[in-house]
Amino acid sequence: MTDIPASIIAADAPARTKPSNYPEPFASRMAGRLKRPLGDLFGLKNFGVNLTSLAPGAVSALHHRHSRQDEFIYVLAGEPTLVTDTDETTLKPGMVAGFPALGPAHHLENRTAQDCVILEIGDRPADDTVSYPSDDIMAVRDGDGKWRFAHKDGTPY
Repeated sequence: MTDIPASIIAADAPARTKPSNYPEPFASRMAGRLKRPLGDLFGLKNFGVNLTSLAPGAVSALHHRHSRQDEFIYVLAGEPTLVTDTDETTLKPGMVAGFPALGPAHHLENRTAQDCVILEIGDRPADDTVSYPSDDIMAVRDGDGKWRFAHKDGTPY
């Protein structure tokens, strides 16, 4: 484990090599989103940590909710709009939001002319599923920890 760093500057962490795990036509909707998987650099297995940048017009994810995963975000820079099933809230640096499993569907949008930077934290339950109320897609985490995507009728992408 000698290649695991003791510490780094978060903004210097390498960006995720694949910008999105979503299949098309959804992957291209993540244009302008850059994720730096910080937790993976340290070999963390039980929870993930991402430093995520959203360029103007970018979104954090498809509108979604997890069945087992809890998520937490901390806004570092910019003013993203938090969109839930029932509300929209402009967040500012220093604000936080949490999304319990089976809670409201949610995502962030950058509706401003400046970049937004968010720290994302979530656990990694093996049997998590994700529903997307606004799109014809669903996701299941398989036994090897990878997401498998299908249409809502079960047909694979």
